[in-house]
Amino acid sequence: MAKAFASQADLEAKKVTWTQLSENAYAYTAEGDPNSGVIIGDDGVLIVDTTATPAMAQDLIEKIRSVTDKPIKYVVLSHYHAVRVLGASAYFAEGAQQIIASRGTYEMIVERGEADMKSEIERFPRLFAGVETVPGLTWPTLVFEKEITLFLGKLEVRIAHLGAGHTKGDTIVWLPSQKVLFSGDLVEYEAACYCGDAQLEQWPATLEALRALKADKLVPGRGPALTTPADVDKGLDYTRDFVTTLLQTGREAVAQKLDLKAAMAHTRVAMDPKFGHVFIYEHCLPFDVSRAFDEASGITHPRIWTAQRDKEMWDALQA
Repeated sequence: MAKAFASQADLEAKKVTWTQLSENAYAYTAEGDPNSGVIIGDDGVLIVDTTATPAMAQDLIEKIRSVTDKPIKYVVLSHYHAVRVLGASAYFAEGAQQIIASRGTYEMIVERGEADMKSEIERFPRLFAGVETVPGLTWPTLVFEKEITLFLGKLEVRIAHLGAGHTKGDTIVWLPSQKVLFSGDLVEYEAACYCGDAQLEQWPATLEALRALKADKLVPGRGPALTTPADVDKGLDYTRDFVTTLLQTGREAVAQKLDLKAAMAHTRVAMDPKFGHVFIYEHCLPFDVSRAFDEASGITHPRIWTAQRDKEMWDALQA
């Protein structure tokens, strides 16, 4: 029997954890589902990643309202994937003034926003509960090139693109005074790295740029909040191991002139023992192997995933 496509069969709700990391920073995590971050300053709130739909964003808004009634002024997109950004419209009713993204993220929305939205919704319907509340693509209102700094009253918040990895537009949010870092999907822990739009060769250097910040606490894109410097290093090491192993097996598959299905089998030999038990591994691996195979073949700019390409890839691997 063929496996259900991607995560269409994943219907089990995940437990949400709301964790205070510092005087001003909170993590919203959910057992391998996409995380969000919250920074509460003197005069307003900043959100890092919006959840997938306005309907789903209501739970995060309730968590925020349990600790503050300050307006939610800013929404930061750590990168462009539909599951991270389509809930943005929910925050306008809460006072949002700006949706902030890197230049690379903006370019991804222009190039592949519509295709990605359709693709992701079909892959993982549980993560798009209330999809009918999505008014359309999320467009940033403020685009930066490398770094900008905001002040929430006296609280300094740095928003920066330190390099590519998970996508070409990856953005981190950093509280230098409290050494709290929100990494988006540049870092994962105890969850698979989705690499379908990745720059795998560049990713390790970007991780080392994050390490150089010497964060005490880090909110990864998926997995639990990392609440000690030792745990932060574990998260960085885990992610580096995942993406370097993936790219190496892709290079080996290309060198051996394997087809995609054989490349998948070759990759599993190296990846399954280390990562086969983690959240969304089986969901991510077909897309990851496809991207590693492409990058190892010289396709530096990731091909656009469409709903049709998704199914063709999945069928080829199941045949």
